[in-house]
Amino acid sequence: MATPRKEKPAETPGYWPTTKMAELFELTARRIQQLTQDGVLKTHDTPAGRRYNVGEATKDYIKYLRTQLDRKASAQNDKLETDKLQAEVDIKSAKARVAELQLAELEGTMHRAEDVEAITTDLVFNIRSMLMAMPGRLAVDTAELASPAETSARIQEEVNEILLSLSQYHYDPEEYKKRVKDRQGWAMIEDDEQAE
Repeated sequence: MATPRKEKPAETPGYWPTTKMAELFELTARRIQQLTQDGVLKTHDTPAGRRYNVGEATKDYIKYLRTQLDRKASAQNDKLETDKLQAEVDIKSAKARVAELQLAELEGTMHRAEDVEAITTDLVFNIRSMLMAMPGRLAVDTAELASPAETSARIQEEVNEILLSLSQYHYDPEEYKKRVKDRQGWAMIEDDEQAE
């Protein structure tokens, strides 16, 4: 006796298998299965087996995509907000640092290179003028001296005077403060305040 042939159950209208859903959503069958395991898509028992309700699955997948998009947008907004806050912190820190440097400059505990250069240049010109004046001062004195030893002693005396003058040079914080105020235009403001 021949065994009766099983007929393939008819497909239920509106219910599709995994492969057709994958084609509809332009995904792989594996991705459809993963979405089902994650609870995004649901299958239903039909005479042909487990199938997806096309309308329901489409709505659920669209809802899932919107949720993913919202999460990404929220994450981007959070990153933008974090970046904005970090930029504000950086700006405020930089402004505070500039204020600290300006205060240190006004207090005379820090000097700009240009101020040090200007003061040093003044000192060098002062030394230069003393050295340039030395031959004129020594010409008459050394002409009257009788021996090279006396001439050498007189020149040594003049050099020692210049060196003594240089050794008495001292750091004047007020000179630096004056330069800072002049550069910043604060000297005029203080003069105006004192005049009132």
